[in-house]
Amino acid sequence: MLKLSDTSPAAGTGPTLSDAFSAVRAYSTALAAPLSVEDCAAQSMPDASPTKWHLAHTSWFFETFILERLEHGFKPFNPAFRILFNSYYNGIGEKFVRAQRGLLTRPSLQEVFAYRENVDRRILDLLERPSTQHQIAPLLQLGLHHEQQHQELIVTDAKHLLGINPLQPVYGLDFDSPKAAPGNLVWHEFPAEIVEIGHAEDGFCFDNETPKHRQFTETFSLASKLVTNAEYCAFIADGGYSKPEYWLSEGWDWIQANAIKHPLYWQRNGQQWLCFTLRGVKDLQPDQAVLHVSYYEAAAYAAWAGARLPTEAEWERAAKSEPALKQLFGTAWQWTSSAYAPYPGFAAAPGAVGEYNGKFMVNQYVLRGSSLATPASHARPTYRNFFPAGTRWQFSGIRLAR
Repeated sequence: MLKLSDTSPAAGTGPTLSDAFSAVRAYSTALAAPLSVEDCAAQSMPDASPTKWHLAHTSWFFETFILERLEHGFKPFNPAFRILFNSYYNGIGEKFVRAQRGLLTRPSLQEVFAYRENVDRRILDLLERPSTQHQIAPLLQLGLHHEQQHQELIVTDAKHLLGINPLQPVYGLDFDSPKAAPGNLVWHEFPAEIVEIGHAEDGFCFDNETPKHRQFTETFSLASKLVTNAEYCAFIADGGYSKPEYWLSEGWDWIQANAIKHPLYWQRNGQQWLCFTLRGVKDLQPDQAVLHVSYYEAAAYAAWAGARLPTEAEWERAAKSEPALKQLFGTAWQWTSSAYAPYPGFAAAPGAVGEYNGKFMVNQYVLRGSSLATPASHARPTYRNFFPAGTRWQFSGIRLAR
């Protein structure tokens, strides 16, 4: 059984590009292995996608942005896939309705795997040709990191699908659970300072991590580890979900409209809390990090605790300079108070590839770090994840600042 800790190999950093490509592609297939054919076709909500769609879309990316441009005598595997598996690239053309991806009973899962094998063979063939290696490398690296994003989505979307099933089926018995951080919480203090934020080192980054620039951070303190289930239970027990003084107005309206009383996947069994996990329903572990909370819930908890959420500049500064901080990566994405916006001097790449990040810079908040579902080689201190404030199906948690 594949463990989530057996993370996807580093995209573009293996012995060869061919090795990296083959390893990343194989890991996506392995993530789908615990699921049935029916699981792979279903869609639990508009924000999630079927596993079958993720497997096809990541192949569509390589076919559309690499094979179509560089393969001599290019012919698509199936011309209809250009529309079916286009996610949001308006520069490419038409798209199938996102909220109806679960209605795509055809192509079959078997045909999607045949599509992947076909694309894999043709990409590897291009990589064997010196004349195309130089042209293919930047787009291939982008495509591999794009697939790693979808590897995380395969896990989070499958968990949501299984979690709404009354049978509450297991995704994988051997999958890792969140790690508890040892020791007591410590507040790490940082003096006021002008710091450099953003990616400027060697290695891959997405365009939204650039350009590197200066920001001033006032004096602040950052918690050494993430908020635990036990700490969040205290918030609930103190009436946290019934006291509007802790909530942003929009957040209060959100919990009222959706009858939200606790984090996603939590369940009551008398006086005991249970939680649906990748390994099935388990007793809630008090010392593990609280997961699957929205920005609204994270901000409300911080207000109740007499603290706040960090800005993304504070988080990145601390992550780069304080080795004693725990749970920065591999447990939960951490909400920041920063709106997802372009860095000073940001410019999207030309063409359809430029639609990858820039056009989403509105009405979303930045999360930092990485989660237990994130491939380890995909995480870095400058990575900017982003979601709307009500998002809970990702492995999102809370790190406090003050």
